[in-house]
Amino acid sequence: MFSISKKHSVLPGFGLSLGYTILYLCLVVLIPLSTLLFKSVSAGWTHFWETVSDPRVVASYKLSFGASFGAALVNTGFGLLVAWVLVRYPFPGKRLIDALVDLPFALPTAVAGISLTAVYSPNGWIGRWLEPLGIKVAFTPLGVFVALTFIGLPFVVRTVQPVLQDISREVEEAASSLGATRLQTFTRVILPYLWPALLTGFALAFARALGEYGSVVFISGNMPMYTEITPLLIVTKLEQYDYAGAAAIAVVMLIASFVLLLIINVLQWWSRRRYQE
Repeated sequence: MFSISKKHSVLPGFGLSLGYTILYLCLVVLIPLSTLLFKSVSAGWTHFWETVSDPRVVASYKLSFGASFGAALVNTGFGLLVAWVLVRYPFPGKRLIDALVDLPFALPTAVAGISLTAVYSPNGWIGRWLEPLGIKVAFTPLGVFVALTFIGLPFVVRTVQPVLQDISREVEEAASSLGATRLQTFTRVILPYLWPALLTGFALAFARALGEYGSVVFISGNMPMYTEITPLLIVTKLEQYDYAGAAAIAVVMLIASFVLLLIINVLQWWSRRRYQE
């Protein structure tokens, strides 16, 4: 007779915790998304295709994805710079600047949109100086880009900042003692360690920008085929009681976002594996 001893975990309750986790994800994520898929084809595939391939909708896709991707890239670069300054350099007012980074988190999106429009309009504080140079921000795609950059910066800073704090100064000193320049130390020692955090910050900033509505509708002007974002079209369809059309546009956004985030997660896995080796 052989007795099979059950191996117990140090922390009990795995089965119960896993069950609650799966139940919660199903109720909050999977069931609403599956309902969205069914609702999008409730009026037939012809209506679905006519809705998602409409030139006005396609133009909004290009603006939303293009501006969100560009804003996420800019935030990745400047977010790394801001996090580096906050972690590596002591200076007066450091805590104030550190707190200001979180302001887009707490600020209502409508307030952010009104503030950006007032600043970058042709008679605004900054817009009045850009107008003679031929640079128009408010009510242009550039204004959409500025709004998405504003709301996405904290995601990169708060993702990279704790990773920078965990990097030991001894690693940099060792690289310097071996003859590495400051640029070589950053690109070959520090940057590989930061890549997973940077990709995570980029993904969060991109996802946040893609679904942004409140701060963009004020500064964009909502001109069809020019400054109209996809979330606005979804709201417009809902106001017209075209629920199937709104769901169809949302499904395309959902699939495209899922594919892009999947690619980013694969790059994160690859960078972590390469760094650990």
